[in-house]
Amino acid sequence: MPLRAYAAGIALLLTASAAQAQDFTFDASEFEKKPFEFSGYVELKQQHFRLNQDSALYKLGFYNQPRDSLDQTTLTLKPEGKLRSGALTLNARAHLEGDWATQQFDREFRFDELYGSYKPDPGLTLDAGKIALKWGKGYAWTTVGFVERQKDPNDPDLARQGFTMLTADIIRNFDGALRTVAFTPVLLPATSDVNHDFGSTGHLNAAAKLYLLYNDTDIDFMFLSNGSRSRRYGMDFSRNLGSNLEIHGEWARIEDTQRQVTDATGKVTTLRQNAASSYLLGMRYLTDQDMTWIFEYYRNGPGFTESEMQNFYSYADATYAQYVATGNDTPLQRAANLSRSGVARPNPGRDYLYLRVSQKEPFNILYFTPSITLIANANDRSFSVTPEVLYTGFNNLELRARAFFLRGDRYTEFGERVNSSRLELQARLYF
Repeated sequence: MPLRAYAAGIALLLTASAAQAQDFTFDASEFEKKPFEFSGYVELKQQHFRLNQDSALYKLGFYNQPRDSLDQTTLTLKPEGKLRSGALTLNARAHLEGDWATQQFDREFRFDELYGSYKPDPGLTLDAGKIALKWGKGYAWTTVGFVERQKDPNDPDLARQGFTMLTADIIRNFDGALRTVAFTPVLLPATSDVNHDFGSTGHLNAAAKLYLLYNDTDIDFMFLSNGSRSRRYGMDFSRNLGSNLEIHGEWARIEDTQRQVTDATGKVTTLRQNAASSYLLGMRYLTDQDMTWIFEYYRNGPGFTESEMQNFYSYADATYAQYVATGNDTPLQRAANLSRSGVARPNPGRDYLYLRVSQKEPFNILYFTPSITLIANANDRSFSVTPEVLYTGFNNLELRARAFFLRGDRYTEFGERVNSSRLELQARLYF
């Protein structure tokens, strides 16, 4: 039965049932996509860093301006909108940010996404422009995000900046065990002006994803051609084992990997591997008391070994000692440059564990969600632990407070970070 006729029949029955019955009206426009949509949020964040003055990375960054703490205020505006006309849609998501840190101010404006979409059929969509694809089933990390920017495991839900590309979604549905098949081809150019940070320039990179919904299991197969980055391929899966338990996993094979290793004397060696494998296994469990457990193990195949990271930290300490003795900061600046492409990057090691536990409205405190997150380097046994509280009791306003505590022995990843703790207060107003 047509929707309008069905609604009219309900209205007639309600009117005739009793004299005191309410009038029933139906507005089909409420279910239609609007020609223009605009939303987003503005966020104010205050952070206080307690610096780890004994760490190697602190010495590389603050050798000429020592301090024991750092304060930072960040104001961020993230508007997004859609403009529709028939089968065409223009999508935009912008990022405007101002950072007031101790003794300095930085600002940034960019489009995280800006692309046109053409959907002539429910089973076909063509997109062109700056797009943030999301491949993989991992929560804190992904091994198969071949054409996307790296996740931040401290804030994995944060929307990320995309790359400029041409892509499509071709979807077909079936009856039987195989219910859905979707194919997503991608063309991603890398030049000095477009996607220059994707990898080496002068390449037109081709990638693809094949999605299958088979026996209630989500399965993806991914591929990236050799070009700006080395050739890589992988797969992922996700399945609900019940109404409250989900398991997921990813696996990726990366060809021709290389990393620069620095020994304790400062000698740099480029180590090449024909191929390296990365993988991830995880689960999400919801208890009857609305407590959510998320656990993941992440293997970073091309990452640094524990001894390689220890050698670099030892070298950094040696350059700092030389600077104190002679005043010559040239070796120290060289070590700082090496760290930015090495151990100072997020998750540079081989093996990591992630655990997040959150409880919705404990003790019947409405709109209140406390949680705690643990991220650990499984090789050197250093870690960060983050207690957090979230309150959403105000209309369109989200308040969050987090504290980060980093712990580890000397020459371990979290023990050698610039800061030993961080307090973060955040207010986000949605519109």
